Amino acid sequence: MASIQLLGIAGSLRRASTNRGLLRAAQAGLPEGASLQIAELGDIPFYNQDIAEKPEAVRRVLAQIGAADALVLAATEYNYSLAPALKNILDWASREPDNALLAGKPVAILGAGGGMGSSRAQYHLRQVCVFLDLRPLNKPEVFANAFSGSFDGEGNLTDERLIKLIGEQMSALVGKVRQPGNAG
Repeated sequence: MASIQLLGIAGSLRRASTNRGLLRAAQAGLPEGASLQIAELGDIPFYNQDIAEKPEAVRRVLAQIGAADALVLAATEYNYSLAPALKNILDWASREPDNALLAGKPVAILGAGGGMGSSRAQYHLRQVCVFLDLRPLNKPEVFANAFSGSFDGEGNLTDERLIKLIGEQMSALVGKVRQPGNAG
């Protein structure tokens, strides 16, 4: 069976980000035959239609998105919505002709934040997915409280319940990719 390639994208740019920690947990909990690469967004400029030629950093991440069978989006929550870094790369990707990089691509959404664990950002991201024709999983949902002791000082997930839930989400995503007729 062919290997499934996933691309993780975190809205947070911090190295010790709990959202990047969720992506590392997703890497560790993948089913056999799947791999997950984590995109680096720190050098991606804000989308601007006046930029005639895409910067190398943008081309790099767009190539990763194009090569991925599915995306894993870690929805960092800023001010009750998704973080600019995540929205920005989706904006860049959506400008490709015919939305070729995103249309029909399966997506898993997870996130860590305060109180409600990025639930507001995730719901806003789902609205963006509708326009972009991305296909997010409905279940399982992963909401992690970043301040509950579930992460170590480096942002790594230590909560066994959440680790198991992320593994279930990755299995569901890989299953979605393997479905006949999947556009991803």
